[in-house]
Formats: sequence, C-alpha cells, structure tokens
Amino acid sequence: MPERLLLGPGPSNAHPDVLAAMARPPVGHLDHTFLRLMGEVQELLRYAWQTDNRLTIPVSATGSAAWETCIANTVERGDTFLVAINGYFGHRMADMASRYGANVVIIKKPMGQAFSLEELEAALVEHQPRLLGLIHAETSAGVLQPMEGVGEACRRHGTLLLLDTVTSLGGVPLFLDRWGVDMSYSCSQKCLSCPPGLGPVTIGPRAEERLKSRTGKVPNWYLDITLLSQYWGSDRVYHHTAPVNMNYGLREALRLLAEEGLDAAWQRHRRNAELLWEGLQSLGLKLAVDERLRLPTLTTVYIPEGVDGKAFARSLLDEEGVEIGCGLGDFAGKVWRIGLMGQNSAAENVERLIDLLRQRLPGAA
Repeated sequence: MPERLLLGPGPSNAHPDVLAAMARPPVGHLDHTFLRLMGEVQELLRYAWQTDNRLTIPVSATGSAAWETCIANTVERGDTFLVAINGYFGHRMADMASRYGANVVIIKKPMGQAFSLEELEAALVEHQPRLLGLIHAETSAGVLQPMEGVGEACRRHGTLLLLDTVTSLGGVPLFLDRWGVDMSYSCSQKCLSCPPGLGPVTIGPRAEERLKSRTGKVPNWYLDITLLSQYWGSDRVYHHTAPVNMNYGLREALRLLAEEGLDAAWQRHRRNAELLWEGLQSLGLKLAVDERLRLPTLTTVYIPEGVDGKAFARSLLDEEGVEIGCGLGDFAGKVWRIGLMGQNSAAENVERLIDLLRQRLPGAA
C-alpha cells in the first residue's frame, strides 16, 4: 500500500511508536500481563477524558460501535431521545436511537452553526427527554459545540447527556466530569494517532443507574456493558477475545498523549489550526465556520468557484500522496474537510498543504 499524508477527516497517520507497539507478539486475552495493560488503558482514557468514571473501556470495534454501546445500554423502547443536529453525524445519532425504539425528537441548526445554551434548555423544557445527544466536534461541518452549562441544564430536567467526542478526544479541551457529561464515546484513529479498530466508551454514575434500572436486557449482547464490565472490571470474566495488539497500540497512543500533556496537545492543535486558517485565507479561500466555533482538528473550507472538488482531492491524493476530505450532507460538493489530528497536527504538514494548494489551484495567490 502507498504511503499517504492523511489530512482528511480521519484516520490520521498512526504514530511510529504505536505501530511498533502493535507489532509486538500477542499474548492471551486473559494473560495476567495483558490484564495489567488493560488497567493502564482504562486509567489513560480517564485522563484523556478528564473523568473518574468507573466504566471507562475501549470497545473491541470502531467508534461507531462505541456510539451504539452508549445508546444500546441506556435507551429503552418509548424513551424520548432529544438529538441536536447541526451536521451529518447528528442524523446518524437519531437513526441509531430510533433502531432501539426511542421516541426521537430533533432540533436543528444549519451546518456551520452551533446550539446556544438557551436553545438547548428550551428544548429540554418542551420535550422533557430521557436523553440528550450532542456532537461535540461535528466532523462534517467543522464546528465545536460549546458545552458550558449544558450538563447542569440536563440535571435540572432529569436528562442524561450523551456527548460524541470522536474528533475531539486528545485534540481539544475536554472536561467530562466538570461539564456533567453522563456518557461519551470516541475512536482510536483520529487525535490519538492509532489505527482504527477500538472505540473508547465512558459511562458515568447517572448513566450506570439508568442501566441498572432497565426493565429488560440490553438488546445487544456484544455491546452489553453489564457483561463487558465483568471482563474490564475486577472479576475479569471472559466475554470475547479482545484484540490484544490493538490494545497495545491504544495504550501506546494514550501514553504518548500523557507524555506530551493534555494542555500541550490541545495548544498544539489550536496553534496549527490557526496556521492553516491563515494559510487558506491567504490563498483567497473562504472558511465555512466562524472562528469562535471553528474546530481546531477539522477545518471546512469552501471549494473555489469552477473547481471540481472531488476530482481535485483525488488528484492531490494520486499525484502528491496527500489526502483531504470532501463534504457530507448539506456541505456535499461545497467544501473540503482538512484534518489536523494527533501527530499530523504539525506546522510542516500545514506548510506542505498550503504550498500544494498554491501550486495547483487556478488563480491561487
């Protein structure tokens, strides 16, 4: 397979130390040395999310399975599930919840915008939902959802807060406990610079109580947290054959994040995003999101008039080995999505991309 510089919406390039860790010989999934490593992965995930949640594990599947884990365990038929949609992935959350029998209620904002606390609280008052689903980093739009006060509002109305952190874990400030987030999920392949294959999940005390009070079994055996927690908890009861080498990789990715430090990692992602934004605007390109809501790990930029965005991205990939993404949903055919995630958030990558755009875009300054 060819070498690529992955500057799209994910995956990002895996860190060499992560790949080296994954190349280590596997041991058994109940080997005491692997059980110790599992505990380290859990502690490192808690650090990355800034949470003390007991139920913090990597699900043995991609981020979409982690997402479904949160919904499968806490949604029962007839529950009102409020989904705030401002992009493609909000629609996916609504679809997923409906498959578990939820009464899905949606509120919408145009792509490129975020919800105010007042808008969210008004919807909580009107619908009194059992759960509120929010996308923290909407990858399709390049929007970072403000979180101050949202958790407190959910508690006032007896609502569980589910937060998608797929494109924010490790890349932008996250304070799950401080924000009052009850559940969150992410992935291994974006800001953690690990290959795709594991889906971190964290479930807080209020969501645990909801799980314990279910009237029936979780309708998904593989993703049932009551079973998974016996393997990832002190009992270490066999549930499935865990992907041992993927956990080697995730442990190393999280170790690298901890070694750099969260504040330093967050500042690096912001600094390089600002360098990218400045470079794109210097070429006369228009960014799709106001700076106050812009997501540092994923930038949406309008495709210039007269340029076939999909064909341009394909030629950049085939001829230069650099990947950028195209738009989804309402942004399809209108924007490119440029990711600066994990180790790929580096000034030299920004400079390389801006130079290529300057050379290849007609009329670029």
